[in-house]
Amino acid sequence: MSRRNDRWRAGLPAVAAVAGLLLAGCASMPDSGEVHAVDSSQRADADSQVRVYGVPPRKGEQPAELVKGFLEATTSDDPDYATARMYLAKAVKRKWDPAASTTVLAEMPQVQLVPESRDRDPGAGPSPRVKLTGKQVARVDDKHAYKPDARTYEQSVHLTYEDGEWRIDAPPTGLVVGVPDFQRIYRSVNKYYFAELGPGTAGKGQDVLVADPVYLRKRIDTVTSAVKALLDGPTTWLDPVAATAFPPKTRLTDERLSLDDSNNLKVRLDGKAAGVGERQCRRMAAQLFYTAQESARVETVTLQSGDETLCSLKRGRAPEFGLDQTAGRMERQYFLDNRRRVVELTDGEDEARRVAGPFGADGPRLGSVAVDRSERTAAVVSANGQSLFVAGLESGAQPGEARLTSRGGAKAGLTTPSWDGLGDLWVADQDPEHPRLLRLPGGKGAPEEVPVTGLGSGRITGVRIAADGVRIALVVTKGDRSGLWLGRVERQGVGGRPGLSVRDLRSVAPNFVRVDAVSWAGGSRLLVAGNEQGGLQQVEFIETDGSLSGVSALPGITGVGGVAAPEEQGRATALLAERDGDIVRLLPDTNWKPVAKDGAAPVYPG
Repeated sequence: MSRRNDRWRAGLPAVAAVAGLLLAGCASMPDSGEVHAVDSSQRADADSQVRVYGVPPRKGEQPAELVKGFLEATTSDDPDYATARMYLAKAVKRKWDPAASTTVLAEMPQVQLVPESRDRDPGAGPSPRVKLTGKQVARVDDKHAYKPDARTYEQSVHLTYEDGEWRIDAPPTGLVVGVPDFQRIYRSVNKYYFAELGPGTAGKGQDVLVADPVYLRKRIDTVTSAVKALLDGPTTWLDPVAATAFPPKTRLTDERLSLDDSNNLKVRLDGKAAGVGERQCRRMAAQLFYTAQESARVETVTLQSGDETLCSLKRGRAPEFGLDQTAGRMERQYFLDNRRRVVELTDGEDEARRVAGPFGADGPRLGSVAVDRSERTAAVVSANGQSLFVAGLESGAQPGEARLTSRGGAKAGLTTPSWDGLGDLWVADQDPEHPRLLRLPGGKGAPEEVPVTGLGSGRITGVRIAADGVRIALVVTKGDRSGLWLGRVERQGVGGRPGLSVRDLRSVAPNFVRVDAVSWAGGSRLLVAGNEQGGLQQVEFIETDGSLSGVSALPGITGVGGVAAPEEQGRATALLAERDGDIVRLLPDTNWKPVAKDGAAPVYPG
């Protein structure tokens, strides 16, 4: 039997013991009395799955097998990697840092013995080196941030002869795991920080939380590990546009956090949190509430420092800081009907109706639409893609003159516009002679060009700004390929005025060679329609860090030219798509169904 089978088998006795107790108890199981509901949200993931334990090194184990055993031991559910450290030489047992990084390979690395000529122990023969090789797909850094990083992987592991046994004295940096083990061991969790909106945004979105996705071990005290990761601060990519309410270097004083029977979470912090004011404390509690909520249902968060209770935040008050305050209420969808007028549709309706105002009336045909998150104002692009108009969604409103005009021609005009949660409108001009990203303050201000670093020869052909205003999804086209990139919206003021720029673009759909449409679908999730190399078009959820979403796969669909998803947190509602010139809708637990013939440009507010 292989070592891996031994490792899995190590977790079975507990299962057998539980099964034996259940069978033994059948004869005395009560058949009367009250039935009590059990809150499944409190059951840890560790209790619902068989645990996997590593196998210690065997006596006389040879170098290549020893390294294989070490790699397998690192994928166990041992919280402190105690078994994996048994494979290490004494001098490196404590120095080895498994949290330094995680290298994700397509499969477990190939292990090959490479003898060296220099002897460390004359009686032991040549001191060996073992080479690890594989196909790298991603890396997770020391702040638990995932980043796609496809390349060839090669790493050397050195061994020494110690107390009559081979031991590793130069292990690989951090952990090295294959995709199957990574998916079994880790899960994506959002931490939450406050958007740094810079000058000129007073009163607008100052308490808006931004999701910061990280990967944490599934079955190792998920609430505690998430809170510790939160206290470590934002990931490197998000840090320039996000801030924490916690005083610098604040840490937990309890080794383990747990919810009581009423789903209340008490968090005891060290002395650095003592004396914080009520407002700051509530902001800290909001960060904790939304972060812990990723792992368990939380009713109340109470912060303590020493014996002092600092503040409490109940579930009912948490939305004051939540993403939904800028995402808006996502109860209606919008699209263009067969006369290219703006119409609206709710989940419970089968027939769309025209909106009030000039864009729902008969007139010039429209090409695309964006409705602001308050659902009071719409922006439309003309059918030829050349002109942008903005008007209210009420009777009597007038579109007035075009707010923006492109000279790029029908195939290279303005993209579909997009509203952030601060009330500003974003759009890209695809004019080949002067491509640019633009923002219209308040939707009606003069267009301001926003520089985008890292575009190179690419041209922006799609724009979706997040509700928080600090993250923007861009479809970038180069030649016959188009990719999806996430940019960071930085606001560095000069002379008291905001100075906008989009920086640090990162690919979030690296396997796609063509991206046809994108929509925000939650705090850290995007809905994307596109093609992989040589594949059919697919519509799927992708996380903003570039990893595949854990959400169930969507029913297959092709011919998609536009998609729309709600950005409101935790809302199970409809997805819309433009498919071969028609509008189709996907409600929960159903398949795609047509809702409008000859429709186009579906959107949710934003």
